[in-house]
Amino acid sequence: MRLRTTHSGFTQAVNTFFDKLIPKLVQLQFKKGGPIIAIQVENGYGSFSKDDGYMFYIKEALQSRGISELLLTSDNHNTLKSGGVDGAIRSLKLQKLNQRDIQDLNSIQPNNPTMVMDFWTGWFDMWGDLHHVLPPEDMVSTMREILKRGMSVNLYMFHGGSTFGFMSGALADPSYKALVPSYDFDAPLTEAGEYTPKYHLLRDLLSRHNRGVDLPDMPALHYREAYEPAIMYHHLSLWDALRFTEGPFKSLRPVNMESLPVNNGNGQSYGYMLYETTITSGGLLSSGDNVRDRAMVFVDRSYIGLFKRQNVELAVPDGKGRRTLSLLVENCGRVHQGRDLDKQHKGLVGDILLNNIPLRDFTIYSLDMKPSFIDSLYQAPWKTLPENPSFPGFFMGRMYAYGYPSDTFVKLPGWEKGVVFINGLNLGRYWSIGPQQALYLPGPFLNSGINQVIMFEEQEGDYKVHFEDTPDLGMAADIQ
Repeated sequence: MRLRTTHSGFTQAVNTFFDKLIPKLVQLQFKKGGPIIAIQVENGYGSFSKDDGYMFYIKEALQSRGISELLLTSDNHNTLKSGGVDGAIRSLKLQKLNQRDIQDLNSIQPNNPTMVMDFWTGWFDMWGDLHHVLPPEDMVSTMREILKRGMSVNLYMFHGGSTFGFMSGALADPSYKALVPSYDFDAPLTEAGEYTPKYHLLRDLLSRHNRGVDLPDMPALHYREAYEPAIMYHHLSLWDALRFTEGPFKSLRPVNMESLPVNNGNGQSYGYMLYETTITSGGLLSSGDNVRDRAMVFVDRSYIGLFKRQNVELAVPDGKGRRTLSLLVENCGRVHQGRDLDKQHKGLVGDILLNNIPLRDFTIYSLDMKPSFIDSLYQAPWKTLPENPSFPGFFMGRMYAYGYPSDTFVKLPGWEKGVVFINGLNLGRYWSIGPQQALYLPGPFLNSGINQVIMFEEQEGDYKVHFEDTPDLGMAADIQ
């Protein structure tokens, strides 16, 4: 597969998708009495730009199916040329207004309107980093300047929201870093839909440009609640949960996640995989950078160390006889921009070497942790939570929400790294390294009364899960 090109495999997939999607949009166009006044052909293609014919193909794919409204493209100032296509208005992505950027845009398309398609109101966060914020005064000052110049503008983001489940992305440049579940973005509305100083300043600014027409009243906010903690009563080791997976599968060599014969032959998309094989000695274990993206390594189910993208060697202690070597590999998120989009296979993508000899004869378990898997754990041999539970493992408890459930935030002091499931729904990942320290839990995810809480914890757990009425996105740093 070659994404975002005219490679036949990709265009075939686009055509199949557009054949279903575009007819639903055609009737909603402004010319037919609907609300759609413009369509963006692609997003930031200039930063990828691997095929000169691709943008023309996408434009034609839209128009030949009945799209007839204004067409747009959107790029950073230095990739405006390569990201555009004749017949579509080019627009800018930016956070600070620069006279040179506007000149570049106007020189490429002198007689077209000037638009900032992505005015970045903040930024996203990565694990192990700080929480990015753009001071409200800086945002509003740039916005004021854009409006003063008579330019059109679109806020990215006005409301960022959350990336639930395993759907958060990653960056590959300069090195791989995964994004946190919160996409709060320091936007004018918070992840939970709260107003911010940015929102009020923005509303005040826009009301002055509204030609004397009053803005609508601000909607009332949802109530948020700090619930009593959920006490974890039951424990299930990862090893005891394996019988509830699809499989296992035997393979001479490691098989990546997407090539596993699961999900009706469609492979596994997200979550974890467990690879097990037999070793007869200790020595130096090398991943050769074939771990995507993080692997906990065990010998006879005792943890011995970690493989990350940059960490490619590990000592295996000596031992007698045949022992089981296990690698629990996590897909931490796929890259969502840049030129590495085609390098997205997860799991083990090549050989693991012990003393320079490739390991063979694997038993592979798919741990996609979909709702069907979490539901199946009802039949598992859960044990009363011991004083020293084994890790990785699942922990189960209950939280009570009386009356109509409200929004809340899951806070996890004492937990190290894992995934939270509320009533079988994957809320997202948590990791003590931050910056994010609390997960947004919308009220509609909860039942009135008893709610089941399941934690999958990799390394170190507590016996309590806390529910608070305020977010915690971590230590903040101004965007430079």
